[in-house]
Amino acid sequence: MKAVPGNISDEELLAHYRESHKSEQLAELYKRYIPLVYGVALKYFKYSEDAQDAVMDIFEELLTKVQVNDIRLFRPWLYVCVRNYCLMKLRKRSLNPILTLDENFMEFCDDFNLEDIREEDQKEKVLLKCIESLPEKQRISIYRFFMEDRSYKEIEEATGFSLKMIKSFIQNGKRNLKLCMQKKGVIA
Repeated sequence: MKAVPGNISDEELLAHYRESHKSEQLAELYKRYIPLVYGVALKYFKYSEDAQDAVMDIFEELLTKVQVNDIRLFRPWLYVCVRNYCLMKLRKRSLNPILTLDENFMEFCDDFNLEDIREEDQKEKVLLKCIESLPEKQRISIYRFFMEDRSYKEIEEATGFSLKMIKSFIQNGKRNLKLCMQKKGVIA
């Protein structure tokens, strides 16, 4: 295999892979983002072994996904793929929990209160409605920062807002969210 120059863009590497169908082309592109993929997976799974497995599984998925998706910018697209992969795995785990009914677990169940869960669900619904009611630039900045876990730099690249504007939108958005949640009686 020919060495791929380091200055070739992500999109060019992606185009080479789509034309050649050689996994080495995609592997070269993926290598650039392994630390990002690992970091995001570790954030979701909390265990190094699970994050390492995710890095390998996601590459396997990419071999077919990049052929069928219209990818304009690889990095943000990959981030969404990683996040979705992690959420799907966590969702599957929660559907198939492994429980051992030991004494400590049974004590925990005595204190378990469904009202607490309903209350948290209600707070989340109100929060999402309050986010939707924010002015557009605040809503975009808040959603990307807190819900998508994007950095200021990533938001800047995606939206074109300046770093200073993003910080201001997030600060004002947080204040407006607090006021909205107070009005709805969810927080004091």
